Amino acid sequence: MTKLKKTPLYSLYKEMGVKTIDFGGWDLPVQFTSIKDEHEAVRTTAGLFDVSHMGEVTVKGKDAESFLQKLVTNDVSKLKAGGAQYTAMCYENGGTVDDLLIYKKDEEDYLLVINAGNTKSDLEWITSHAAGDVEIENISDDLALLALQGPKAEAVLQTLTNTDLSEIKFFKFKDSVDIAGVKALVSRTGYTGEDGFELYCTWEDAPALWKAILTAGKEEGVLPCGLGARDTLRFEAKLPLYGQELTPSITPIEAGIGFAVKVDKEANFIGKEVLKKQKEEGAPRKLVGLEMIEKGIPRTHYEVFAGDKKVGEVTTGTQSPTLKKNIGLALLDKEYAELDKEVEVQVRKKRLKAKIVKTPFYKR
Repeated sequence: MTKLKKTPLYSLYKEMGVKTIDFGGWDLPVQFTSIKDEHEAVRTTAGLFDVSHMGEVTVKGKDAESFLQKLVTNDVSKLKAGGAQYTAMCYENGGTVDDLLIYKKDEEDYLLVINAGNTKSDLEWITSHAAGDVEIENISDDLALLALQGPKAEAVLQTLTNTDLSEIKFFKFKDSVDIAGVKALVSRTGYTGEDGFELYCTWEDAPALWKAILTAGKEEGVLPCGLGARDTLRFEAKLPLYGQELTPSITPIEAGIGFAVKVDKEANFIGKEVLKKQKEEGAPRKLVGLEMIEKGIPRTHYEVFAGDKKVGEVTTGTQSPTLKKNIGLALLDKEYAELDKEVEVQVRKKRLKAKIVKTPFYKR
């Protein structure tokens, strides 16, 4: 049996008596109280997540930018120091290797944040395409990552630092910020549909920082949150999850993140030809929102039908804690992906009616 990896907060979970599960080879909590309560906290006050399982890779050297330009879909040349960018890495066929964040620390110094379950394969992909004067290093075991998300995130975090957090705008960051005596890189990207911050600190400092934030936010109702709420929150905001909305057989265009695919940039990035064609002619499939008309929940991989024809499948589905409706995201053949169109979802032995609705399901 493979030994599960543990984040630096694992001993705190055990002290709290929190149940953990295997998530991509990591031993992590699904919930601390209830998914519903934690979801509600992030939508109304704030919630604190341990996302130390994410992978971090540095790319340094005088050819770092030109190398990244060929590796990822977004235009890295548009990044200025102190800025972050959402992007994807693709195969030649346009399928997705991973979606990731790039932080530009300096002209020759970039930090890549990749999905936990993909860290090993991403690293192999990145290093196998390395060219020119670049130095690639996996620093995942050195960096812990906490995310404070919700409308009161700034007010709570501001009580722990002298740095003016309002100066950190959306998709920007500041390095070496003192938060409750802990030095952290603080960014503002979010994966919940709410405002909030990511705090990258050393592995050793993470437990103290976690405790300080929860103490500072106690009166405001800040809750520790697990994987369950992280998933329902990102799903309502139509933020893709690798392995569900994005896979080696699903392109970024099909998944609805075409804004992160810059086919007009000069660099000939991997998958560019296919993605350019999909942008110009439309992708063969489209990610849409579903709302159930009949009673049932559209779960991942449930088949979607139009009449007797299978036209796609559900990528994510649940009962939305915010909307109190059974909803899902589904990848459908483009001719069946029209707004308000009725389809049927195969829920166990029954086909239940659903309609195609606008996404994101939730916007703050």
